[in-house]
Amino acid sequence: MPKTELSSQSALSIVAGHGPNVSPMPVWIRQQLGQGTHFGSTRDTIKKERLHTVCEEACCPNRGECWSRGTATFMLLGDTCTRACGFCAVKTGRPDAVDFNEPQRVAMAVRRLGLRYVVLTSVNRDELHDGGAGIFTHTLQALRQQDARIGVEYLTPDFYRRQDNAVAAVQLALDNSLYQGKGPRLVWGHNIETVPRLYRYARKGSDYQRSLFLLRRASAMQGVEAKSALMLGLGETRAEVMQVLQDLRAAGVQRLSLGQYLRPSMRQLPVSAYIHPELFQEYEAAALDMGFEWVKAGPLVRSSYHAEE
Repeated sequence: MPKTELSSQSALSIVAGHGPNVSPMPVWIRQQLGQGTHFGSTRDTIKKERLHTVCEEACCPNRGECWSRGTATFMLLGDTCTRACGFCAVKTGRPDAVDFNEPQRVAMAVRRLGLRYVVLTSVNRDELHDGGAGIFTHTLQALRQQDARIGVEYLTPDFYRRQDNAVAAVQLALDNSLYQGKGPRLVWGHNIETVPRLYRYARKGSDYQRSLFLLRRASAMQGVEAKSALMLGLGETRAEVMQVLQDLRAAGVQRLSLGQYLRPSMRQLPVSAYIHPELFQEYEAAALDMGFEWVKAGPLVRSSYHAEE
């Protein structure tokens, strides 16, 4: 089967916003919801602690697999985002007040599930003075007080004009004697999501250079590994993807995820192309040649997919 390469015609289809997908979903995308050993206990624990997960809010296709393995990505700061990205199923609006007990509830859920690696993400909270970074650091503290060996990965927004406050909050947590010489390095992820040309459609309110700047700052921090991810199939070209990979490496990013964009509902942007697995393999090989140390690439890969590996 030929590898998927977008034409200029299909690359412009994203402008339609609510048009049809380029074609029916190919066989390599279809996947049934998993119902393995830990699926029910993971679901019940999340519900009991009144937590949100990106697995549910973003309609992740890997929810069944991950929950069956007893893993989940916790979404902090509620379920309402201050932005309206064209690809995202998380609801937009005025968020509720910050729940300062949330870090302890996350720690309790992690203990009940017996997790050894925890991914923490959040909605955008542009109205907060630190963009919500304080909740990330408080949750890190709660987890490491519980068990200093727990691996923690941040998957943060860009913090808009509050990057200084956000970076200072994370640095303070890392400098705290509680973490010095204990546990694994912190992985700080921020998803670049797509190529610069498509930001005005896919990432309204975001800025490509702002995202690169945050990743550059994260990678420069001692005890931190920087990570990012792209969705493919929104209308990007191969040359644009390769340029983004080069930009991420220049910013010091060490970990990379590449996955297929899947439309959560008809309210989000249409799929412009279903990328063949062979092309994902080529992108993975190219990224490793560029110096990325950890790369996951495939149709169902997401930014936190198998992050614990």
